[in-house]
Amino acid sequence: MVFMKKFSVILISILSISQVVKSQQDPQFSQNMFTQLSFNPAYTGSHGQICVTALHRQQWFGFEGAPEISVFNVDAAISPFNIDGGIGLSIIQDQVGFNDNLGANLSLAYRFDAWDGQFAFGVSGGVINYSLSPEWNIPGGTEIHSSISEDNSIPQEVKNEMALDMSFGVYYNTEELYVGLSSTHINEPEFNPESGSAKPFIKRNYYFVSGYHLAIGESKFDLNPSLLVQSDGATSQIGINTYVSYNKNFWTGVSIRTDRTLTGMIGAKLFDWIRVGYSYDFGVSEISRYNQGSHEIMMGFCFDAKADKSPKKYKSIRFL
Repeated sequence: MVFMKKFSVILISILSISQVVKSQQDPQFSQNMFTQLSFNPAYTGSHGQICVTALHRQQWFGFEGAPEISVFNVDAAISPFNIDGGIGLSIIQDQVGFNDNLGANLSLAYRFDAWDGQFAFGVSGGVINYSLSPEWNIPGGTEIHSSISEDNSIPQEVKNEMALDMSFGVYYNTEELYVGLSSTHINEPEFNPESGSAKPFIKRNYYFVSGYHLAIGESKFDLNPSLLVQSDGATSQIGINTYVSYNKNFWTGVSIRTDRTLTGMIGAKLFDWIRVGYSYDFGVSEISRYNQGSHEIMMGFCFDAKADKSPKKYKSIRFL
């Protein structure tokens, strides 16, 4: 068992390093309906309120060195010079193995009325801090250690570098429907380690998201199906989600992804303004034998900046 834990750290660390050197797909979230600002800047201000959301994901629980992701998003609808728009900030910390990336991006969106809702263009810019603190402990003796130290693609020293990061997106939403298309890391941020080693970079990622809010007859129940497609051009992942809410205060649902993961989620609105949610991923792949699933906790709230509300603003159906 001890050997398996050490081996898991080594395996995940090597995989994370090779991903960063060649390409890297953005972190995944089961409750992605609450984290859209993280991958689409055009989402900014779409709810017509000031919203704050925090989420923490512990992936492959019990698997030492497994991914651990934290997100903090805040955005607000603004109308400078009577022009509808939005401003937001998204902070993501992504830890896996020896790798610890921290990104902070400021988003701006321009919104205008279209058909029965609003259409938006959004851009974001910020920085990503790439940090690597290798602590190699590989079974097999000094011979393996020597071969690793001779490989320039495997760093031996602590590295900490920063690069510019930019994203772009479009978004359309009504009271019942939302559709978004976006790309993160459009400039493919590069990091410049010491001469002689491989140059890591974060590859451009693409997203398509769509969801619908459906009232179930005259009851207090609502059905909310959604779809998320994520790709870095080499690998793709599709997630189909649906949750049922009661009286807009309680919700529960399921999600299935093409990485052979089934997710159960539950949430509630507390004190009529705070949202809390929890999800658990059931993996059916080979790696699921060595972990206890993935846990995700979300908390957030929204409030109006002004007492008078403009009829042109559309509250997000994702925030109940």
